[in-house]
Amino acid sequence: MQERNTGHKVGPPRWADRFLEWYCRPELLESIQGDAHELFAYRLQRFGQRSARVSFIWDVIRFFRLSNIRKPNPSFNTMLFRNDLKIAFRQMGKQKFYSIIKIGGFSIGIAACLLIALFIRDELSYDRQTPGADQIFRVVATDGEFSGVHCPAPFAEAMLNDYPEVEMAARLVEGELFGAGAKEFRRVDQLTNYHEEGFVYADQTLLDIFQWPMAYGDRSTALSEPNRLVISKSTADKYFPNENPVGKVVILDNNVDNPYTIGGVIEDIPNNFHFRYKNFMTLSGVEFWAGEQKYWRTNNYHTYIRVKQGTAVEKLEENMLSTIDRYLIPSLVDEGIAPETKGLEKLRFVLQPVTDIHLHSQGIYDNQAHGDIRTVWLFGIIALFILLIAAINFINLSTARSTNRAKEVGVRKVVGSRNYALVKQFLVESMLYCLFALAIGIMIVVLLLPAFNEMAGKNLVVPWDEWWLFPCTGVLILIVGLLSGIYPAFYLSAFHPIEVLKGNLVMGTGKSNLRNILVTFQFTTSIVLIASTFIVYQQMNFIFNKDLGFNKEQVMLLNGTHTLGERASTFKKELLNLPGIEHVTIGDYLPVVGTKRNGNTFWLEGKMGQDVGVPGQFWRVDHDYLTTMGMNLVEGRNFSSEMAADSQAFIVNEAMLTQLGIENPIGTRITNGGEVWPIIGVVEDFHYESMRREIKPLCLVVGNSPTMISLRCSPNNINATIDQVKILWDRFSPHQSIRYTFLDENFAAMYEDVHKTGQVFSSFALLAIFVACLGLFGLSAYSADQRRKEISIRKILGASIGNILGLLTQNHLKLILLALIISIPVVWYFMNQWLADFEYRTSISWLVFATAGLMALVIAFLTIGYQALQLAVGNPADSFKST
Repeated sequence: MQERNTGHKVGPPRWADRFLEWYCRPELLESIQGDAHELFAYRLQRFGQRSARVSFIWDVIRFFRLSNIRKPNPSFNTMLFRNDLKIAFRQMGKQKFYSIIKIGGFSIGIAACLLIALFIRDELSYDRQTPGADQIFRVVATDGEFSGVHCPAPFAEAMLNDYPEVEMAARLVEGELFGAGAKEFRRVDQLTNYHEEGFVYADQTLLDIFQWPMAYGDRSTALSEPNRLVISKSTADKYFPNENPVGKVVILDNNVDNPYTIGGVIEDIPNNFHFRYKNFMTLSGVEFWAGEQKYWRTNNYHTYIRVKQGTAVEKLEENMLSTIDRYLIPSLVDEGIAPETKGLEKLRFVLQPVTDIHLHSQGIYDNQAHGDIRTVWLFGIIALFILLIAAINFINLSTARSTNRAKEVGVRKVVGSRNYALVKQFLVESMLYCLFALAIGIMIVVLLLPAFNEMAGKNLVVPWDEWWLFPCTGVLILIVGLLSGIYPAFYLSAFHPIEVLKGNLVMGTGKSNLRNILVTFQFTTSIVLIASTFIVYQQMNFIFNKDLGFNKEQVMLLNGTHTLGERASTFKKELLNLPGIEHVTIGDYLPVVGTKRNGNTFWLEGKMGQDVGVPGQFWRVDHDYLTTMGMNLVEGRNFSSEMAADSQAFIVNEAMLTQLGIENPIGTRITNGGEVWPIIGVVEDFHYESMRREIKPLCLVVGNSPTMISLRCSPNNINATIDQVKILWDRFSPHQSIRYTFLDENFAAMYEDVHKTGQVFSSFALLAIFVACLGLFGLSAYSADQRRKEISIRKILGASIGNILGLLTQNHLKLILLALIISIPVVWYFMNQWLADFEYRTSISWLVFATAGLMALVIAFLTIGYQALQLAVGNPADSFKST
């Protein structure tokens, strides 16, 4: 029979025969065991045709040089590694589409990990740069239900005197009630006031405890004298450029009768410090009222201590309980309110490490913004899951396309390549994919970092100059490459060569249970993130649409109005004459966080000394407060400027009535331990703190607190109204720029952390679903390619497009439905834990899960359906032509 000329160059026939004679020597065949022996016997039976004989020899020659049957040596190992790299690059070039999917998924996963790693690194770095941070603690008082950091004025001195373990103690006052917070600032030789934030009162020892570096002045004496002020370097550069400001005099809040002398300038406190105060007014010589510095019944001071090296902190906390018996109880007994001592039975003092303040202050009332260790864990888990989704794409596509590598593995095993060499080859490919993904991931990080900073409220930068950056990224490549490549490597290297070369091994479409599990995991993660995003935004919607008890819309807030002095009432009258102004009130007690607060204890008249008092708020407002804020009276009447007695009367909220047990409030008299006031009205409960907290008792009294003026504006032509207010302000205060916000903006700022949480969930949910769909797209493309002939035959036999679409998509859609079922209890549990932080919260509806599942199904169907539709509408003849 004449042999068919295949047109291939097969080499010299005579040389090929001689090689075959040598290669098939009996002694060589006897040394071959197992599958390889069976393979040789099988192939030798088919050596009847010359072309088959030569083709097999060329396969042997081609793979012989890639095997590791020779004795290893360094140069040989280098050659093998180069060959591994060449093969890896060739595989990437041959499978461009799947390589892009693998690298794309990996790069997104790595970018997410790097972004979140920068965030976590910053969160964990708070206060760790402080010298001796392990010896510095903040005192927290707790009774099991409420925890706060405000202590009595003499508490720090008692700590220093009574406990030898305490090396230093310092106090800090941040309450606006006492003049801390924002200030109007100017040099004594200038007339123009400028707004500055972050003023607090502090002891000299606060500088000694935290040891902030000084730009000018002596830290040991900077706050040691009355009316001394320590400012930050940035403040000094702004007002005293190119000069030493120590000894200079400044005016705060236009109060020329109480000037401050700058005692020192500290370098700007780092952003990763647990508070944002930057200018410190001395507490030396300060007494907020007569006898206040020796008074144990009010709590207004943050207290920090530095303990001696080696101090047993737990033992010190136990010893601090003696402070209650030594000072607190006697002070209550002396004032005739012994029943209040019952509230001290559960009181404990906790020393909170300064390095824990930023992330471990949930449930501690301190009027400061903090991070949350749960957020750190949440971010880390999300990043890990996105990286796992990307690794799953790699595993799924590598195992699904195993038939494309089966012949290679079989021939390489026949010519002597061992399993570990094959595993090494596939791991090198995995590492190479990770290396490309890392490079692209770093570029993504650089591009997305500004947006991520805005979302997270950070100022993160890529630490190019840090020694650990590249070693850590190298370890990341190693870990990700090994985790994603180890299973495909062992999976592919375990093929039996005789089965592969006989054509009896069917891989890729079979044994898909693991791939199904991994796809289910991907979409479970995606649905969890999508559903969590919906719940976060559902809570945000609940907050912004709940009846607050006041009307936050169209209320303009003017700040720094206390500098007007006696002219404030005239300014108010002028405002009311403007056509766009409906109501005006002077006062800085507002129903948003960040404004003035004043806690008191209240009793029914005659019950002080008999009953335990009710803690609540005591606000000084003017006669137009309720109408300007849109609050509702449920009983009694409003304050009236025509009734002088109203200056000694209360309007209380419903919570106060409940706590005091008052049934007929009008005319009932209550006291805060000093004066006695009759109740003339009851205002409907309104939210004046975050919805994380229950509405507490509150009393309103007519008084003067003029640092803010609130204007209720007509909704018509609000811009023209603002312009008119600006003109009027410039006439009354030409040396101070107008500063204003709106009440609804301040209200929204209270929930900025919730908004950021929603942004994080939505952003990473999009990334997760994108990476998952990227892998699903690759799998569906390969599945469609493998079933091309089958689909063509089905079409010829009369299958409709709908039948084919159902055939190609039903398996994946079933997996997504399974993922939805798995995700429901996960979301239900964890989001209920998150919602538990809110006293007033939404409920989790089944619509959340239905919507999240439907979204995942639609996205997945569109992803799979593109490939399925292409195949369904194609010409069946094309599939047979390509054979």
